[in-house]
Amino acid sequence: MSSREAILGRIRAGLADVTPMAPAEDVAVDWVYGQRPPGAADDVLGLFVERVEDYRAVVERVAAGDVADRIAAALTGSQVTSAVLPAGVPQDWRRAVAAAGITVVADDPVLSHAELDATGAVVTASRVGIAETGTIVLDHAADQGRRALSLVPDLHVCVITADQVVSDVPEAVVRLQASIDQRLPLTWISGPSATSDIELSRVEGVHGPRTLHVLLVTG
Repeated sequence: MSSREAILGRIRAGLADVTPMAPAEDVAVDWVYGQRPPGAADDVLGLFVERVEDYRAVVERVAAGDVADRIAAALTGSQVTSAVLPAGVPQDWRRAVAAAGITVVADDPVLSHAELDATGAVVTASRVGIAETGTIVLDHAADQGRRALSLVPDLHVCVITADQVVSDVPEAVVRLQASIDQRLPLTWISGPSATSDIELSRVEGVHGPRTLHVLLVTG
């Protein structure tokens, strides 16, 4: 008998006297896409900013016409010399970054792990923001790039528009349905990468960017 068979056998034996339960039924959702769900915060954007900042991320509210310049400023402020920009981001983002004297790195051909690790930052768009949890979700469409781009560089500058911010996780999942149907990978980001040991000593940048800089486009 293999170890696997032995373990499964013990599980079956342990469950032998457990009464089977009826499958859980779906919970009815009494709101539809495009409407605010019951209990949503009065100031969804304000709550989103507050919760994202709670994770020690930097959040700036910017006008649509200032996005490219604010991206360049965020990069120069962090003193990075290179940044990878996915193929689908607006061209004015690339021009502003290059004009700031920062090397624009393309992921075509695909960067090696060493090349990506040597890149100072990544700039991406996003798919959904969740106010209640301060979470940003990427579905890695063309303006976000493959998952490794948002995990390896030390700085992630992430652009999200006000109309992409929803109140809570259920509403976000509704927004993400098209991405799910297309079987796109989803990366849920709640602040910069951080972990802590049993002594609660916080260490940032272990399994993702050390710094998250969010540009919230509000007009």
